[in-house]
This record gives sequence, C-alpha cells and structure tokens, in this order.
Amino acid sequence: PYRVGINQNLFLEASLHSSDPSLQLFLDTCVASPTRHNFTTKSYPIIENGCAKDPTYATYYSPFRHTLRFKFNAFQFIQSNPEVYLQCELVVCRAYDYSSRCYQGCLQRSKREASS
Repeated sequence: PYRVGINQNLFLEASLHSSDPSLQLFLDTCVASPTRHNFTTKSYPIIENGCAKDPTYATYYSPFRHTLRFKFNAFQFIQSNPEVYLQCELVVCRAYDYSSRCYQGCLQRSKREASS
C-alpha cells in the first residue's frame, strides 16, 4: 500500500526488465477501482486505449525506452472505503517499429451509427 492525500500528485513508474535494449513500453489502459477484484463496475478510467481520460494525468520524460513515468491526482471513490486499486495494461513493442501499438498512440474508437 502507498498512502497519499486526496488531490496530491501520485507519481508512478513502470519498467520492463529485459536485456534487450530495442524494446519499449506503451501505457494502453489504466483503471482505478474501489476493490481489488473488480475493475469493470464502479471503476474509473485514467487511460483508455492510450488516451488520457483523467484531466490530471500527465506523462514525464524518461531517458529509457523501457521505462514509463506518469502521474495523476489521487482521489477517493464516493461512499467507499478510502482504498483505491490501480490496474494498468502495458504493451511491449520493438523500438522504431512505426506500425506497432506503441507508435499508434491514442486510439479514439469511432461510434457506430444505429440502423433503423
């Protein structure tokens, strides 16, 4: 557990431990939940499909391709216990593979038109 006050910046770092220097990381999805076992109902998206959903989310420079650094403001779910659980999905890509998910960035899903 890590304790932080409401609205304080929560800084995170994710690293890939590999001897292959040509790999890089991409943060695809990051979701917060008031429980550790359910990240679908009563969840709050911070990153979705590589797109920032939380206005306090920001990335930070890392000198290493295999390390990601980011932050968002700490919050608490309304009428819940004071704990917030975080689940993030990262993608590993070959560096400089411009067709990989790492270089696609934010993927906005287009809405389908409802037929009559």
